Amino acid sequence: MRVARRCEDEPVSSPHPTRVPRVSAVMRDGEQVTPLELFFDLVFVLALTQCTTLIARTPTWEGVLKGLLVLGVLWWSWTGYAWLTSVVDPEEGTVRLAMFAAMAAFLVAALGVPGAFGSEALLFACAYAAVRAAHIALFVIASRDDAGLRRSVIGLSASTAIGVGLLLVAAFTGGALQLALWGLALLLDFGGPFLFGVEGWKLVPEHFAERHGAIVIIALGESVVAIGIGARPAIGAGVVAAAVLGMVVAAALWWAYFDVAAIVAARRLARAAPGRERNEIARDSYSYLHLPMVAGIALIAVGLKRALLAVDDPLHLVPAVALLGGAATYLLAHVAFRLRNMRSLSTRRLVCAIALIALVPAGASLPALATLGILAALLVALIAYEALRYADVRERVRHQPAALMQDVPRAPDARAPARPSA
Repeated sequence: MRVARRCEDEPVSSPHPTRVPRVSAVMRDGEQVTPLELFFDLVFVLALTQCTTLIARTPTWEGVLKGLLVLGVLWWSWTGYAWLTSVVDPEEGTVRLAMFAAMAAFLVAALGVPGAFGSEALLFACAYAAVRAAHIALFVIASRDDAGLRRSVIGLSASTAIGVGLLLVAAFTGGALQLALWGLALLLDFGGPFLFGVEGWKLVPEHFAERHGAIVIIALGESVVAIGIGARPAIGAGVVAAAVLGMVVAAALWWAYFDVAAIVAARRLARAAPGRERNEIARDSYSYLHLPMVAGIALIAVGLKRALLAVDDPLHLVPAVALLGGAATYLLAHVAFRLRNMRSLSTRRLVCAIALIALVPAGASLPALATLGILAALLVALIAYEALRYADVRERVRHQPAALMQDVPRAPDARAPARPSA
């Protein structure tokens, strides 16, 4: 169904023929992620790599903060397009060309990440402004015949304009003021959906969940790439062991998300009532809570790079925080993810996250290989415990048709009743 339809032929004698808008968009009517969306996501791969490189090259608290601020800004751009392509078909009409233009701007922004707080600050801000402008323009086209969506787009335009403006101002500053302006821009951008509401937005649940699952895969791919980048030219036994342990960590992170959590969340989103309820779940569970998941994986990638560079030397404090604290951030995001969707608390993942944080001082002084081994052991123990302890629940979630499941049974550690299906 097209947002702009051609009117039926009118008699030639009609004194006021209907004018047809030249720019139109085709509304999405399928659930599957399209090849163009996956192509678009490849640009985010570079952006994520640039963020981890920025942190790895300057392993200081300020470097970590800068890397996470850039990641937050780029994430909000990406998730905006996830919402957009859940409304319109990105491969039809002029939307396809606009997506290519947005990809080019996103690519330039990614190239400017290393100097986003220095010599390339203005380049980054202008490229980011172009990415967001294309996003808003496409939403304006998509909302032409939908008053509710149009009101939401107007609110989004306001918060976006303020955020972009702050980044442009920050390009001409430095030091603490620049960091504060970035933080304020990110806060206002993220706060837009709360200030202006979510009632008017639309999405295809299966598509939206699949799109965010794909971005988790991309982030995990960055952690695998980090192993290759960190490995020295002379590959010895220590590097081989560290590479294997790094792959174990990546596999455990994948299992923690895709084995059950992603399935449950996707079904919860699909069962929610269209409109405010569904949109709030999508906003909280995906647009917000997937950011700390991706950020946690990015920090782990930083720790892996540093560990592979010198497996026998200590990581020191900041890289140890990146490795162990990144894994803890990932697990804590999962705790919040379950709490938002099922109204129950995963105490096992919470305990594991706390243990990882407590191990940071030891991880900073032990050889990097030992720290990586501890991380891999804890994650494998967590996954094994969940798979064995809740085998029946896991079997039903993974193999029982979604239509027959009213809600996923609560694990024994749940502290609140499961929310009924919509």
